[in-house]
Amino acid sequence: MLILLGFIIVFVSVFGSFYALGGHFGALYQPFEFLLIGGAAVGAYIASNNGKTIGALFQAIPQVFRRSPYSKELYMQLMGLLYVLLNKARRDGLMSIEGDIEEPESSEIFMEYPLVMKDKTILDFTTDYFRLMISGNMSPFEIETLMDQEIETLHHERNVPAKALHIVSDALPAFGIVAAVLGVIKALASVDQPPAVLADLISKAMVGTFLGILLAYGFVGPLGWTIGRRATASVKVLECIKVTLLASMNGYPPQLAVEFGRKVLYTYNRPSFTELEQHVRDTRSAARKAE
Repeated sequence: MLILLGFIIVFVSVFGSFYALGGHFGALYQPFEFLLIGGAAVGAYIASNNGKTIGALFQAIPQVFRRSPYSKELYMQLMGLLYVLLNKARRDGLMSIEGDIEEPESSEIFMEYPLVMKDKTILDFTTDYFRLMISGNMSPFEIETLMDQEIETLHHERNVPAKALHIVSDALPAFGIVAAVLGVIKALASVDQPPAVLADLISKAMVGTFLGILLAYGFVGPLGWTIGRRATASVKVLECIKVTLLASMNGYPPQLAVEFGRKVLYTYNRPSFTELEQHVRDTRSAARKAE
C-alpha cells in the first residue's frame, strides 16, 4: 500500500504546488498530449515484449497494491514445516515423509501451515527437493547446483516485467520531448498569429515534456522498482529452503538446519534466534502431543 501513498504524495505535491503558484489546471489538460505519450509508451512496450511478458505485467501490477505475503509469519510457518519434516525424516527415515511430500494437500503436517500451502511456488519447491532427497540418487552438491539454477531462473522470470517497465520509464521523457517538438512545430507554423496565440501554443507544447518526465520518475519508475523488489523477496524465501535442506543433508540436526535458513532472510523480516527457538520448541511439543 505504500506505493499508492507515494503516488498520492507525488500527485498532490506536483499539482498542488502548481495551483498554489497561481497556475490553472486547464492549461495542463491536453488530452492529445496524453494520447501521444501514453500511446507511444504502450506501443513501444508491446513491440519490445512478447505475450507472456505482457501477461506477467498484468499479473504483477495488482500484487504491488497488496500487502506482501513474504512476512515474518510466513517464514515462521515455513521453518516450522521444515523442522517437522526434517525431524520426522531423521527419526523415522526419509521414507516416512514420502506420503506427505507426494500429497501435501491431504497431509496433516502441511495442513498445519496454511501460508505455505497458499504459495504454490514455495510448496512445489519444497516438495520437489524433498523428493530428490528421498530418492537418494543425488549428492548435496548436485542438489545445491540444481537449486541455484532453478532459483536463478525464477528470479530472472519474475524480474522481466520490472525490467520492461524500467525501459518504458527511461523512454517516457523522450516521448515527452517528441510531444513538445511536435507542439513547437505547430507553433512555428502559426508564426503569423498574435503573440498571445503563439504563447498558448508553446505552453501546450511544454506540457508534453512535463508529462513525460512526471510519468517516468513519479509513477512508472517506482512501479517497476516495486515489482522488482517483490520478485526478489519471492526468491529469498526459496533460498531459505535451500540452505535449510542442504544443512540437513550435510548432517546438521533439524533445529540447527532451520537456524541456517533463518540467517539468509532479510533482517526486517527475520525472526530472532529466540523467536525461532521458541517456535521450534512449540512445534516439537505439538508434534509429540499429536503422536
